[in-house]
Amino acid sequence: MINDKHKVTRRELLNRGAAAIGLTAMAPLAPLMLTGCDSRAPEPSTVKVGILHSQTGTMAISEISLVDMEMMAIEEINAAGGVLGRMIQPVIEDARSRSADIFPKKAAKLLVEDKVAAVFGCWTSASRIAVLPVFEEHNGLLFYPLQYEGNECSRNVVYTGLAPNQQIIPAIDWLVSGEGGGRRRFFLLGSDYVYPRTANYIVGKYVEQHGAEIVGELYTPLGGRDYKAVVDEIVAVNPDVIFSTLNGDTNVHFYRELANRGITPQQLPVFATSLGEDELRGILPADVEGHLAGWSYFQTVDTPANNSFVERFQAEHGEDRVVSDPMEAAYAQVYLWKLAVEKAGSFEVDRVLEAFNSGIEFDAPGGKIMVDPKTRHTYKPFLIGRIRKDRQFDIVYETPTWIKPDPYPALAFPGWQCDWTDGGVTAGEEVQIRSV
Repeated sequence: MINDKHKVTRRELLNRGAAAIGLTAMAPLAPLMLTGCDSRAPEPSTVKVGILHSQTGTMAISEISLVDMEMMAIEEINAAGGVLGRMIQPVIEDARSRSADIFPKKAAKLLVEDKVAAVFGCWTSASRIAVLPVFEEHNGLLFYPLQYEGNECSRNVVYTGLAPNQQIIPAIDWLVSGEGGGRRRFFLLGSDYVYPRTANYIVGKYVEQHGAEIVGELYTPLGGRDYKAVVDEIVAVNPDVIFSTLNGDTNVHFYRELANRGITPQQLPVFATSLGEDELRGILPADVEGHLAGWSYFQTVDTPANNSFVERFQAEHGEDRVVSDPMEAAYAQVYLWKLAVEKAGSFEVDRVLEAFNSGIEFDAPGGKIMVDPKTRHTYKPFLIGRIRKDRQFDIVYETPTWIKPDPYPALAFPGWQCDWTDGGVTAGEEVQIRSV
């Protein structure tokens, strides 16, 4: 890490990048300007990386902060000398919360026109799936910082969020335990796209093994605002826990409706897999206090490394800003790329991917993480937090160690495996995700 006196501001970073580009553009004139000198073009002084998130639209509430974190990591790395002697030049694109068209269009621009060495991007699984063919066609490298539903293992993606066996399965283990309230009647509520539907497919499979049951399952559009009928349906079937995979600003309206109806977390807790500190900034404390969420990181992790991390972020962006799990992953994945590039001695994608075969580790703010050589998913711990009045989390449960990632839990995807050190993906039984 760096001291404040060595900190490079974003404006200075961009000015430095612009100056470097200008010098690079002058390289063809060097033989005319410096007669008698070596006429070979100088080595580039920068390396481009892409940042691809939604800064407008319904997902902006979540994704803008990922841009801030990735920029923070880039600024730190540049201030410390860059990567292989080059300054990182970010190329930032706004995908406008439009997974089907803008995300793949912007991904192609970054890879083909800007020729970036890597892209840090996406939030929803819909956006990741939309850009995947672009990265595979052009042999690009995507770092994806979100927890997700599994059932995927691409050669061209490093997954730095939680896999389903690292979040969904330990969450259910806790909820059905005495410590978690002995829950037996689950209502599944999600946004209407691939992550919630696939995640809930896994939930259904695993809940059955505990003698519990799914009493209702409902999906609402991203950006949805009216949750009166949703809460009516939940109340009608009398669950003892709501397992929520709602994303974006729809959470504001759902929790508000619960509170308006006088439904407390003591009566009916919500366990969320996609609600963190950043989203909570837009929700009234009285609407969410006491409800639950499960991640690999909370801002309240009390270690010197994490406290310093939060302080540096707030010094740059304001004391009212908060840090969440996807934000920490977005920050850490820039460093994971740096470490792999340095191990490879190259920015070339195939060599960087080969470097990950050694198990790249990083002391992230929340604790040490490692990219699994086989799946290129990340070893991480799992934590459960209860929302406080200040919209932070009291950590009520933590796994004793990190969990090995598995994008294909056998209970849901029998026969499927992934090992990029030995041939890649092995297909198992065909799985049909139920449409509701």
